[in-house]
Amino acid sequence: MFRRRFLLFFTCFAILLACGSLEAKKKPPVHPINLNTANSDQLQEVPGIGPATADKILKMRKSYGSFKSVDDLRAIKGIGPKRLEKMRKYLTVAKPSTKADAKTSAKTPPVVSKPSP
Repeated sequence: MFRRRFLLFFTCFAILLACGSLEAKKKPPVHPINLNTANSDQLQEVPGIGPATADKILKMRKSYGSFKSVDDLRAIKGIGPKRLEKMRKYLTVAKPSTKADAKTSAKTPPVVSKPSP
């Protein structure tokens, strides 16, 4: 009798544990997250990035400016080569658009090619 109850309890516990671990895994983002424009919540959508890592990424971006490459994340303590490779496909780096960029591009005249004779 005791063995049956123990076995039933253990089986139920194992099933609940398995279900809980399946729900705990986060769904990766559909589109890559831009390291130069993302906020903490957006960064946390990436598998391997939790609140602490997202905070480190934001602090690095604030201190050193825009990321030039996803590889720049290697400078953050706790992000090694293996972890970076798992996150890489969910991240991208693009320059953040600024008003200064828009003004510069508006002042640049279009290139007009002359037809060859």
